[in-house]
Amino acid sequence: MYDTAIIGAGMSGLAAGIRLAYYDRRVCILERHTTIGGLNSFYRLAGRNYDVGLHAVTNFTPKGTKKGPLARLLRQLRIGWDEFSLTPQVGSRIAFPDATLNFGNGLDLLLAEVDAKFPTERDNFRRMLADIADYDAVQPGMMERSAREFVASHLRDPLLAEMIFCPLMYYGNAREHDMDFGQFCIMFRSIFCEGFARPWAGVRIILKKLVRRFRELGGELRLRAGVQRMDVARDSVTRLVLDDGEEIEAKQVLSSAGWRETMHLCGQTRNSQEAARESGQLSFVECISVLDRQPRELGHDRTIVFFNDSPTFHWRKPESIVDLRSGVICSPNNFQYETPLDEGILRVTNLANYDSWRSLQESEYRLAKLSWYDRVVESAVRFVPDYRSHVVATDMFTPTTVERFTGHENGAVYGAPRKRFDGTTPLKNLFICGTDQGFVGIIGAMVSGITIANQHLLQNH
Repeated sequence: MYDTAIIGAGMSGLAAGIRLAYYDRRVCILERHTTIGGLNSFYRLAGRNYDVGLHAVTNFTPKGTKKGPLARLLRQLRIGWDEFSLTPQVGSRIAFPDATLNFGNGLDLLLAEVDAKFPTERDNFRRMLADIADYDAVQPGMMERSAREFVASHLRDPLLAEMIFCPLMYYGNAREHDMDFGQFCIMFRSIFCEGFARPWAGVRIILKKLVRRFRELGGELRLRAGVQRMDVARDSVTRLVLDDGEEIEAKQVLSSAGWRETMHLCGQTRNSQEAARESGQLSFVECISVLDRQPRELGHDRTIVFFNDSPTFHWRKPESIVDLRSGVICSPNNFQYETPLDEGILRVTNLANYDSWRSLQESEYRLAKLSWYDRVVESAVRFVPDYRSHVVATDMFTPTTVERFTGHENGAVYGAPRKRFDGTTPLKNLFICGTDQGFVGIIGAMVSGITIANQHLLQNH
């Protein structure tokens, strides 16, 4: 019998496994797929390595910083700052029709941009900054407050408000139209107060480091070991039954599969109306273009561009198969590497309709990917130099890809709108971590796993 069985070898599951293994707990991580990482994974296609979900690692702070999520998780995992090989961004941009805001790591550039382009909001913006809660001050009760109401109570210019919401929602908001205030604070600090970074070789550096540390500590990682169901007696999980029929017993179970997905494994289902209310609705397509030269040679030197083609930013499940009005353009090349990447890469992400993609037959699906790749890139080159004549290879993922690799219903990248911040479930030995616990992104996911391990799985140590 294991002390803890962890469902899912994503960032949160791996971090929780390491934390538990430091205390001599017998831990087994069960992963349905042949690779680790979930949506923050990587794959090889036609001789090239591609990151699946990584645009950038948020929450970046320089070496020696003692506060913040990155410093905290490194201490908890006993990993050195240099081991993740993080390189800071060059600089990013929010682009709307009538204004742009450039920002970098730390607030200095963003403050200067707001002062120059929204001078009447100078003092209001600083007052808002003073009222944004620190990480340690964000409490579950804050999540019920509307972030839009909070921002509107400080800023008078609706365009500035929409521009601030665009990157925060694209990088971590499961709720349509609005954000929970606590999530707004977390994302604002992670993106604007701290910032972006990336390992030169991509997300696999972080994943391989986590797996190596977990195994060095005696942890067991099993691939192709999906959990088909969890048997329940009284108020506890008694065993996990794998897809091949094997049975696993553990004193405690930690799931990173998502709230509804985990409850389904336990046989606890809701009626269709309740399910619809609780399910996440926001998913994406992402078009990856490999170029024959560096993006800077084409005049594009920004790390990430968050764009929107109207003064109002719409954050909801689109009625069409893809929403081209807004999106994210990321270049993995535009970080402060000592050695440039071998090839140029641009990634464009847009909101997409899961139901529309899911309804396509295989032949229709392949044609839709070809057609929508062209349309997505055409939309993107309104905000960056036109790179289409320099594309030498492409790939694309859709909401059904997200569903396949994460197990999230509707391909909802950020899971369900309602989060379970304490990580508990109706079963006394079953806990959740990851997206539906409330933290998103690579750093947030690892912090989630560590937090739940500390609060619940190590409480008797």
